[in-house]
Amino acid sequence: MVLTTTESMIIILAIAMGTFLTRLIPFILFPANKKTPEFVDYLGSVLPFAVMGMLVVYCLKGMDFLDYPYGIAEAAAVLFVVAIHKWKHNTLLSIGGGTVLYMFLVQAVFK
Repeated sequence: MVLTTTESMIIILAIAMGTFLTRLIPFILFPANKKTPEFVDYLGSVLPFAVMGMLVVYCLKGMDFLDYPYGIAEAAAVLFVVAIHKWKHNTLLSIGGGTVLYMFLVQAVFK
């Protein structure tokens, strides 16, 4: 199926509006001159960790310890991410480095 230019522009506009609204709504609901509700502050402090934990589980759910390469690439990448993050405290470096290491291992080492 090939989209026309008009259909493509409508899709881009809908995505842009959706993104804009998701960025705007918090400022409408919680103006700068009012205190943010405690529940929202609580969610802001716990959700990043919950999301990261969920992503780790999602990424490792298909790991099979009984078939070659026995999850070695995944385990090495996870250990690398933890070590680099403990050392440098840089999220972008640790996640990016772990991704590069994992891709190298599965494409070059464990073919």
